[in-house]
Amino acid sequence: MTYEFQVAIDCARPHELADWWAETLGWNVEQQDEDFIRRMIAEGYATDQETTRHQGRLVWQEGAAIRHPDAARGVGYWPRVLFQQVPEPKTVKNRAHLDIRIRGDDLESVVAALAKRGASELHRARQGPHLWVTMADPEGNEFCVSP
Repeated sequence: MTYEFQVAIDCARPHELADWWAETLGWNVEQQDEDFIRRMIAEGYATDQETTRHQGRLVWQEGAAIRHPDAARGVGYWPRVLFQQVPEPKTVKNRAHLDIRIRGDDLESVVAALAKRGASELHRARQGPHLWVTMADPEGNEFCVSP
């Protein structure tokens, strides 16, 4: 048997981080269904306190997700990245992280662009001919960028 999966990233501000990662990867933020949210509140399954407004839309406060653009077209299987709100701040190094392969783009230009948008460069490493830059997103979650 095979299973599908999603990657869940704990964070303080899921909608802002989903926007940041969607722009970084060229992916799409999943749109949340405002009518469904209102119906869940009206039927007593949720409260107004569980929602917020983001970019003018009613959304669930505690989570946002992104997907590869081909996922919307039904082309193959693409994992989903879920950004879920947690109360505690990040305090230690991630045990798992995303590796971003930029395939042909200039590494220094990509690193500089990510830093301009709020990422931090943590360190650089090399293993044989393979080079990568370890960075942190605006909330401190580590990721690597490699050509």
